[in-house]
Amino acid sequence: MSMLSIVIPIHNEEPSILPLYDRLTAVLEAVQRPYEILFVDDASTDRSFELLANLVETDGHLKVIRLRRNFGQTAALSAGFHEAKGDVILAMDGDLQHAPEDIPALLEKIDQGYDIASGWRKRRVDNAIMRKLPSRIANWMMAKASGIDLHDFGTTFKAYRAEVLKDVNLYGELHRFIPALASMYGARVAEVPIRNVPRAAGDSHYGISRTFRVMFDILTIKFMLKYFTRPMHFFGSLGLTGTGLGGLIMFYLLVKKILGTDIVVEHGPLMLAGGMLFLGGIMMFSTGLIGEMMMRTYFESQDRRIYAVREILTRKQRSVPEGK
Repeated sequence: MSMLSIVIPIHNEEPSILPLYDRLTAVLEAVQRPYEILFVDDASTDRSFELLANLVETDGHLKVIRLRRNFGQTAALSAGFHEAKGDVILAMDGDLQHAPEDIPALLEKIDQGYDIASGWRKRRVDNAIMRKLPSRIANWMMAKASGIDLHDFGTTFKAYRAEVLKDVNLYGELHRFIPALASMYGARVAEVPIRNVPRAAGDSHYGISRTFRVMFDILTIKFMLKYFTRPMHFFGSLGLTGTGLGGLIMFYLLVKKILGTDIVVEHGPLMLAGGMLFLGGIMMFSTGLIGEMMMRTYFESQDRRIYAVREILTRKQRSVPEGK
């Protein structure tokens, strides 16, 4: 039976740790498969690490990873994924807004053959103005940018096949885009409705400012999904457009100059715009070429492939009895 790893980032979650551990162990014992629980302490300033250190002494299923400073949720998840030994890795928050009792539903989708089972907070309990509306807009934009039809990109509560995460490198705040990043390698994604309960204790670490950071992530993921291995297609198109328009403007002004028009006086702004478009287009071409060389160096130096193989089938050889 495949082993299960639970990865939980923790930052100042002292009131939730013991209730979460009790509920989590009860669910995992009922699931009846080998498991480990990895708490990643993202430099908590309360007694979170002390409580986790005490729990480790009493339960061999636990592992606690303490980061040197507060790196953020994506880094904490990445650290947990790196240390996880399970064939299936499940990530969740440590504030009890994710119900451990929903874990079997996520695992069921993995057992059905999906590579990622993503939680969907179908009934949100957050503030309508500060969280619900911005989240709905952000999720719609993420779905359009990534091409992955999910209702809820923001939740951490997801289950993954371990081999899927090996192809995904996390940085910034891209943990919410793991399904989109994994889809680059053909990962199959399913969505599972989960409960969303009010935060039991403490304050939320998220605010309206997070929504604006998500917008930049959307632009990043859109570029990565469409142009990661062919940046010239993006920058080249912009360069061709800029150079073409600038060239046409400059040619028009050249004709006007030959006909005796004082283009500096009569068409000064147009001449400036044409020159900027022409030079900007050349810069975009140069950026595309540099990007192509960087991608070539990246893949060749690491012997990294631009594809991922799900499985290889061959015709089985029939065994021939000896003496025949």
